[in-house]
Amino acid sequence: MVNYRTPREWERMREAGRVVARILRDVRAAAEPGVPLAELDAVAARTLKEHQATSPFLHYKPSWAPMPYPANICVSVNDVVVHGIPAGGVLRDGDLVTVDAGATVGGYCGDAAVSFMVGTSDEGGTRLIETTRLALERAIAAAVPGNRMGDVAAAIEGTAREAGYGIADGSGGHGIGTEMHEDPPVPNKGRPGRGMRLREGLTIAIEPLVTESGRDGTRILPDGWSVATADGSRAAHFEHSIAVTAGGPVVLTAL
Repeated sequence: MVNYRTPREWERMREAGRVVARILRDVRAAAEPGVPLAELDAVAARTLKEHQATSPFLHYKPSWAPMPYPANICVSVNDVVVHGIPAGGVLRDGDLVTVDAGATVGGYCGDAAVSFMVGTSDEGGTRLIETTRLALERAIAAAVPGNRMGDVAAAIEGTAREAGYGIADGSGGHGIGTEMHEDPPVPNKGRPGRGMRLREGLTIAIEPLVTESGRDGTRILPDGWSVATADGSRAAHFEHSIAVTAGGPVVLTAL
């Protein structure tokens, strides 16, 4: 069932979204070569506590997962596309890192992600990151009343394909509100004019996941959570939670 939220609810989601934005800011500032991945999760935990928020990621267990998720955020490095567990490693100079964060405040959720280079940047990584960011911007711009979900998906897929990149298999966004994952699914592949029609009050998380090699295949790593590219190429991931409004899309996960 798709829920349509009121302006009052958008504001409550924005409170959670601001906490998410602060987590991403704080974790990114701490992400330097030699920093343990677990320390990034500790940074997120401190930010959540400071703002009296909780992580909807921690202990989350969908039906396909072998165990509850053990951390407050996801940290995905290089070929890990999404759901990377921040444990058991350290950041290295030149790593391409995605941090995906969520927060629950007053019963409402926010969810967003950002990709960046640690230490030394390279041209290929920078181009991949900027293309993925552009895909998100174009998808958000397409999320207006009267458009269809296929318009949002086509904006993502078209931006990635034009640059020679792939779209991670099975990836996409989701509805969001009082739960982190709600209906409807928000695909990253699609055709304009297809799918459900967007209406004012729809709140969704849009999240392009783009692969550098141009191939779409993925694999699950032995931890049962981390999704990596099948060919070992790097991936980037950006995400915002938004509200579809009569005045245009409103980003709920920005400071």
